[in-house]
Amino acid sequence: MVTGYPHSDLTEQVIGAAVEVHRHLGPGLLESAYEECLCRELAERGIPFARQVPLPIDYKGQRLDAGYRIDLLVDDRLILELKSVDAVTGIHEAQLLTYLRLSGKSVGLIINFNTQLLKHGITRRVL
Repeated sequence: MVTGYPHSDLTEQVIGAAVEVHRHLGPGLLESAYEECLCRELAERGIPFARQVPLPIDYKGQRLDAGYRIDLLVDDRLILELKSVDAVTGIHEAQLLTYLRLSGKSVGLIINFNTQLLKHGITRRVL
């Protein structure tokens, strides 16, 4: 287990579940397929999560729905941004950091399932 990082126990469990999904499906599917299967895997492992969580923004003291959605919020502590793209870019990382800031959460993972080895598709960010 990775120690010294916030929520390392939870991120290790989630990465294990994602690896299992990738092992069965491989790369090349739509993000929605990976999301569906990862939700199934998390549920089978007893890991609590919420899916497509609305993320309002605060504007001058008003909470507004700007259409942001967290792909998966795991155990109300870990934000997962799921991708199936050729490469994770700076815009994807900026999106995750924005979601962390808006939600008040401290740890997030970008999981890009469109890689031959999933370990090359995982990006961890701590706010």
